[in-house]
Formats: sequence, C-alpha cells, structure tokens
Amino acid sequence: MRSRSNSGVKLDNYARLVQQTILCHQDPVTGLLPASEEQRDAWVRDNVYSIVSVWALGLAYRKNADRDEDKAKAYELEQSVVKLMRGLLQCMMRQLDKVEKFKYSQSPMDSLHAKYNLHTCATVVGDDQWGHLQVDATSLYLLYLAQMTASGLHIIYTRDEVDIIQNLIFYIEAAYKVADYGMWERGDKTNQGIPELNASSVGLAKAALEALDELDLFGANGGPGSVVHVLPDEVQHCQSILHSMLPRASTSKEVDAGLLSVISYPAFAVEDIQLVNITKEEIISKLQGRYGCCRFLRDGHKTPKEDPHRLYYEPAELKLFENIECEWPLFWTYLILDGIFINSPEQVQEYREALEGIMIKGKNGVRLVPELYSVPPDRVEEEYSNPHTVDRIPMGKLPLMWGQSLYIIGNLLAEGFLAPGEIDPLSRRFSTIPKPDVVVQVSILAETEEIKAILQKHGFNVETVADVYPIRVQPARILSHIYARLGRNRRLGLTGRPCRRMGVLGTSKFYIICNSIFTFTPQFIDQQQFYLALDNRIIVEMLRTDLSYLCSRWRMTGRPTVTFPISQTMLTENQLDLDPPVLATLRKLQDGYYGGARIQTGKLSEFLTTSCFAHLSFMDPKQHGKQFHSSVYSDDDEDVIVRPSTGLCSAEGLHAFHFADDEEGDDLTAYLDQLLESGAPRPSPVTDKPRGGLGLFRSAAHQTLDMVSLMKKAKGLNVQNVQMYIPSKLFRARHPSLHLLESTLPQDCQAPRMAVSSEIDLPKDSSGQTDYRALVEQLKTCPCFQDQADILYILFKNKGLDWDTELHGVGTTVKDLLTELYNKVGAIRQWGLIRMISFMLKKKVEALDEACSDLLAHQKHLTVGLPPEPREKTIAAPLPPDELTKLIDEASDNNITIAMLTQEIMMYLAMNIKSQPSLFSEMFRLRIGLIIQVMATELAQSLNCSGEEATESLMSLSPSELKNLLHHILSGKEFGVERSVRSVDASQAISIREVGNVGATKSERAGISKLKSDMKQMEERRLSLSMSRKVIGLRMG
Repeated sequence: MRSRSNSGVKLDNYARLVQQTILCHQDPVTGLLPASEEQRDAWVRDNVYSIVSVWALGLAYRKNADRDEDKAKAYELEQSVVKLMRGLLQCMMRQLDKVEKFKYSQSPMDSLHAKYNLHTCATVVGDDQWGHLQVDATSLYLLYLAQMTASGLHIIYTRDEVDIIQNLIFYIEAAYKVADYGMWERGDKTNQGIPELNASSVGLAKAALEALDELDLFGANGGPGSVVHVLPDEVQHCQSILHSMLPRASTSKEVDAGLLSVISYPAFAVEDIQLVNITKEEIISKLQGRYGCCRFLRDGHKTPKEDPHRLYYEPAELKLFENIECEWPLFWTYLILDGIFINSPEQVQEYREALEGIMIKGKNGVRLVPELYSVPPDRVEEEYSNPHTVDRIPMGKLPLMWGQSLYIIGNLLAEGFLAPGEIDPLSRRFSTIPKPDVVVQVSILAETEEIKAILQKHGFNVETVADVYPIRVQPARILSHIYARLGRNRRLGLTGRPCRRMGVLGTSKFYIICNSIFTFTPQFIDQQQFYLALDNRIIVEMLRTDLSYLCSRWRMTGRPTVTFPISQTMLTENQLDLDPPVLATLRKLQDGYYGGARIQTGKLSEFLTTSCFAHLSFMDPKQHGKQFHSSVYSDDDEDVIVRPSTGLCSAEGLHAFHFADDEEGDDLTAYLDQLLESGAPRPSPVTDKPRGGLGLFRSAAHQTLDMVSLMKKAKGLNVQNVQMYIPSKLFRARHPSLHLLESTLPQDCQAPRMAVSSEIDLPKDSSGQTDYRALVEQLKTCPCFQDQADILYILFKNKGLDWDTELHGVGTTVKDLLTELYNKVGAIRQWGLIRMISFMLKKKVEALDEACSDLLAHQKHLTVGLPPEPREKTIAAPLPPDELTKLIDEASDNNITIAMLTQEIMMYLAMNIKSQPSLFSEMFRLRIGLIIQVMATELAQSLNCSGEEATESLMSLSPSELKNLLHHILSGKEFGVERSVRSVDASQAISIREVGNVGATKSERAGISKLKSDMKQMEERRLSLSMSRKVIGLRMG
C-alpha cells in the first residue's frame, strides 16, 4: 500500500475539520444545515456559505488525489454539496406561489422565506413574523449554483427545475429597485422593520445574473432547453445603482462590512477598481477593531446596552451603541480571500495571523471561528472613553459555521491546494479588468418609400423595412412579449417573465427566432406608451443617451446594433423634409462620433457578421412528431394545398408554431406565425394551369384578409405604428377618421384648457340630469379638438373609459375615442391636449420606478404632490410600479397638471442626476410639487401673466422645453421665454432659450441656491396664507 503524501495528510486534516464543524450537523433527509446547536432552523444564506468549504475541499481532493480513496472522498463531499443545494431548491419549490406573486408585487409579504425547517423544508414562521425579503440570500444561492454547475456538479435534474431557476432569475432581476431587509435581516439600522435599498443585495443580484446568463444547467450533458437567459439591461441597472450607492451601504448605513462580499469574493460585482479600493478602505478605517470588523456603525446587536426583550430600537438609542459595537472575526476571512484574489501575500499573512490569534480551541484541539466579540458589561464606560482598548469576550455561535467555512477555503487557497480559478470557474475575479472600446453600429431605416427618398436627397443611403427582408424588424414591445414566454410552466403555475419594457442593450442584438433573424427597434420610439416619443428633440436626446450607454456598458460578444427607424412623425410639419433636430442627429451619426460613442452606420445586412446574436431556443417550435406545413394557394379557387416543409423553409409557413406548455397557441404565437408567413415570397403554384381573373381576385382577397388579421393581432399586442413593421402597402395610406371630425378651427379653440370649458352646453334629460347620449351626438358636429376633449373628459369622469358611446354603431367606447383624439393632437403636437388625454388614458412612464430608484440610490428623498402634508407624499424607498403610480395619483388629487408633470419631472430629474450629479449636491429632498410651482412662477414672471395662465403655459410646453426649463432652474442659467405662432395650426407656442449666466457667482450658476430660495419663499407664502386663514377663522368664531 502506497504511503500517504504530505499534502494528502493535510487534506485529511481539513476533512476532519469539515466533518466535525459542518457536515456532522447536516440533516440526512433534507441535506440542510442548522444555524447552530441552539438555533435549529436552516437559513438560506448560512447554508450556502457553510457548504462552500465542502465543495472547495472536494475540488482539492480531486486535484490532489494520491489514490482511489481520494477520488471516492471527493465524490462523497460533492454529493453532500449537491444534497444541500437540492434541499434549498426543495424549500423554494414549496413556495413557487410566492415567486410568482413577487415578480409582479415586489412586496415583502410575497417574498421567499429566509429560513426553513431543518427536517421538512417547510416554513417555520409567518410571512409577517420575520424580515424574509432578503434578495442577497436568493442571489447567493443562484451565484453558487452557477459556479458549482460550471465546476462539474450536477444539481439541476429536470426541465421543470430549469424553469424554476429561470423564474428565480426573474425574482432577483429587479433588485436595483427593491427595498429589502438586507443580509442582517432587520432593514434599516434602527431595527424598526423598515426595508431599504441595500447595496449588498443589488451587488449579489448583479453577480448572480451575470453568472447565470446563457448557462446550461445540465452542464456538459445539456442542450438549448436547459439554458437559462438573463436580460442584459437588468444587469446593467443593478450596476448603475450599485455604483451610485457605494461606498455607502444603504440610506441608514454609511458603510457595512458585508460589502466585502460584493467588492471581492464571492460576487466581484464592482467593475471600477478605484471604487473597490475606496469601499474597502472605508470598511477597514471605520469598522475594523482588534477582533474583527463591526457590521456597521452603531450596531446594537448583542452589545451590553441592547435590550434583549425588545426587537426594535428607539432612534435616540443608537447613540448608546457608538464605540461598543460587537466585532466579527467573519470579516477577516473575507479579507484573507480578498488578499488571495488580488495576489497580496502581505494582506493574506496579516489577516491569517490576526484570525489565528482570536480563534478558540474546541474539542480535540479543533480551532473554531466565534460569531463575535463583545465588550464585557462591567467595562462599557471604559470602552466609551478609550475605544478598542478593552479586552472583549466571545459570544454567540461557536463556531459561526459561515465564518468557519470561509476560513477553511482561505487556508486551502493560501496553502496551494486550490487555485483561485478553481473556486471561480466563471472567472468573476476579472471583473475590474478594463474592457475594450465598443463601436456601436447604427442602421437607419425609412418607414416608407417617400421618407427613403427624402433621406436619399440628404445623402443618406437607407433601406425601408420591406427592403431588409429576410431580416424581420419589429418593435421592442414584441420582444417584451417574447421574453414573457421564458420560464413559463403551467404544471408549476409559473407564468414566465412579467411583460416589462426592454432596454437598449436587449434591443441592440440580432435574434434568431424560429430560424428567422429578427431585429428590434428601441423602446423609446414607442409613441403610444407615453407621449415623450412624440417630441423629436427628446427622441434624439434619448438616442444620444442610449448610444453613450451602449458604449460604456456593452459586455457581450459582438458589436451592438441599433435599428433606428425614421417615421412620419420625424418629418417637418408639411411632411416634405426631415425635422431639423433629426437631420442634425443623422449627420452626426454619419460623422462617426455621437454622444461620446464611436458610431458606424450602414445597412443591417452589412452588420450580420460583426453583430451580437442571441438564439432564443425557448421559442423554437415543439414538433412532438408533427411536421411543419406551409400553405400554398391553388390557382382555381381558395382551396389551400398543404405541403411538408423542411429545414429553414419551415420558418416561411409556421402553422405548427407553438410554445412548450401552450399547445393552443396565443396572440403572440398567431402574430409571429402569420408575420413569418406573410413576409415570405409565396412558393410556386402546384399546378401549371394559368391563373385566371377569378383566381387573381381570390388570391388578392386572401392576402388582404391576412393583412387585416395580422393588423388586428398586432393591435392586440399593443403594437403601434403597425404599418412600419408589416411588409405590405395595404396600410400605408392615411385613413380618415371613423368617429371624430377633423379640426377646422385653428385659432383660439386650439389653445389647451386644463378645465372643462364652460362654453359646452351640457344637454339635460327630462329629469334635469345630464343627457350623455345627447352629449355624444355633439361630438358628431364638434370641429374643435379642445371641445372634443372636454366632452370626452365629462364622459370619462361620469361614465368611465369602457362606456359604449354607440357613436356610429355599437362598440365605440370612450377609450376608443380618446385614443383617436390622442393620435390627432399628437400629430400636430398640441402638448396641453396630449397631456390631458394621456391622463384620461392612464398613460404611465414605463421606467418611472427605475427613475425613482435612480434618485433614491443617490441618497435623495422624493416627495410628490403639492404641499402641505398629508397631501404631499414622501418616497424614501423604491416602490413597485403600480404602487408608485397609485401614490402619485393620490398626491395629485385628480389634478391633471400635477399628475402628468410629476411623471415627466421625475424622469428628467433621474436623467440629470445620472449625467450631472453635481447639480444635486446640496439637495437632500427633491419636492416635485414645489418644483412644479417654481416652474409655473418663473413662467408667470417671464410672461407677465396670471398663475392660472402660467400653469396652462407650463402644460403647453413640449417635453424637451419642459426638460430645458427644469435644467435651467437647477443649473442657475438665465433663460428667456418666447411666444411664437405655430404654422401648422396658428396656435401659440412657448419656447425656452438660454440667455447666459455672465456675472453670476458660482453658487448662483449651480442653481441650487436659487431653487432652494424659490422653494423656501413658496413655503413661507403658503404658511403665511394658512396662518391668515386661521386668524380669520378665530375672529369669525
């Protein structure tokens, strides 16, 4: 028998250590680990960290195997890891209903639980009895699932489990806008149970998403069906929020030692090495003591001054914990690992020696990592006076299994049993290496042949959407619907990804879907979701912002490709030339640089070899023994001859196009099926019989019916401007209105009014009530858009959007008429009416919750609504989209001006804080209601008009002018307001122009002083008015 090598003996010693401190506690049925001998519940985070050392030891045995017994030992250790990871998966599978709800609600009551029963995987406390919402814990599980799978472990067994992991990805992908309880489970540091946005959760979610993207969960034995997908925009949203938060950990925590897991092993989530070093220095300088690091400043956990009978602290009580916070040796294990990964032997040696000095010897001489060290109760005053001088005593769990595990990993790496790449097979440790420069490819498309001719007149060699066939061009909304099918599993009750907006990273790739190549236009040109896309200046600014964003955030193989369509709305008012801002932008794109990004323009077909491609295999048709068929029209009648198809031709007639778990098909299935069929050239007729006149007529009729059907399906998927995306000239012409009269009164009637006009004579019925049917009849003869809007507002308020007006027949709802009127006023840019109708149609900014999160991540509080409280609502933590819009509606109190402008200004504030954060350096709270008042006041002074007229003027500003006005006020730039007459309808327009800031001081140029002064004056005026009313009331009393 061979003698044991020295390395083998050492590994056996570590195996005994792992067995005595970790594996001896593993439940034989579930594979889960308890937190300690006293706390028998299984925490997700603790379980993952604890089993990582077992995984690392198994890798070390496999690498350094002296004999067959070592390989057997490696397999045994790996199976212990698999058992625990599958045990946690079982816990989560029992709560799939919560995963499904949380994707939409993001409510703490719908979150996965943080701990489970050790023996049964069942829950142990109620939804409201613990701070369960801990995105970092779920993210940590997914991160290590990815790393372990990449190392060769087989943890996921079935396609159903693949769908569960895919839905867990959806669960964590919105971490950048989810307030949770964090890795210490208590929310903000006052322990009031208040969730907040935590950098540790955002960072680990980002790391998990990056690790799982395009990963085959079946490993080397998998195929396209076992690959999980991550949307790149969600990753980059996490990165943006994380970078804006660090080195701060959250709103209440200036710094947190838990961030070591984010900036170094295991997440490596921060790409800016300077920010990594700043955060690490903050942790060491502010939190490190003689026995480890504090979790965060004024942490009262297990200090002598903490009341163990009370869960929550009083705000003033936090001062008692200053300088006596418990110190955790756990964080030195992170710093040891950090030193190994950055190749700093001095750091590794320093912290290994320090850790060895405070570890405690257990039975058989085993060295254990205690949970924490606390100040003795009788020496608190001494520690207050001279921090870090009193000898502390160990408390809590012995060992802290999580810390013990990381200690063992550090030793295995430091002693050469493992290389860093072996416990990081996905190479996350290279995240701070600079990325190569990105060239953004831009393909300009014309909506029609007429627009193509205009573009060619200016020297732009472009194609129409029809010209680029067989490449299919579709709106971003369709890609949202496609990704909504990802992870759908009826048997498990999983509906897939919520149909959220697609970011520019997602729409800048070519997609292979059902053997056809698709490209998608950017989300910001969707004119129906919100009216910002009707303003060409906003369009080109968003394009510039997105190109710059692509240049700095693109991480995928291949170049990004932006498909930018030029539509009718981008022409001048007479439709004969390009709108000047659009033309100027196209010229800059041709020059090769725009928005700080390197640009290459060209045709889509020229970019196929250099672009990034994604194959959405989950959209591939499921044959189940069937053949695809393509339909061919016969010559003599409308009969259809069905022929089998093979290979790529199957995409031309996808009648068998279905999704897994959706055999009946749905709207998206039918739309894509018909789109692929309609856009393809028809196969040759089966017979040689010449086509007669009747046959030609029937063929044309079939094609027309197909196009009409396709149009309806597109409208059902909320696809607007359908004529751009459907390859047919059938819908190119502009059709007259079916319901409302075109406006023939371009004068004062067109000026927007924010209140219902008193000029409208409301008809009465026999009982003296408003006769709504007669009011509808007035729409037939009312030529003024404003009066039409007033009538529809009355119907909206009293009858609702779905009330059938029966105008020109049954089925014409108030919503239909408002949508038609929205399109009309949108065409002539009547911004006051556009905003008024948008309010009635309940149009919302799709990225409003992201804008809110951006502002909060920069440590700003938001208020919406006009002062005072309780009407003015404060937003201190991210909210789900529905809750945020509901809060804005409540604060606006049905005021159209406040409701619509609040959304816009929140968007503009978020855009400004990302591009010019210095504008906000002196502002802690952004009071949007007061900002609206300041803007109206500035207009009133500039135009020398009343407050009501100024408010109407504010509503009449184009989105770009409103954004300019806000920026001028924030920056302190002087501006002028000009009235002009619009040529299209002879109505008055208002424009904002910069005058300059010559002679202004630096603080005045910063703008904050003036804005704060104006807001203070308004607040004083309001309080003075309120006090006067009280005095008058007392006198009258």
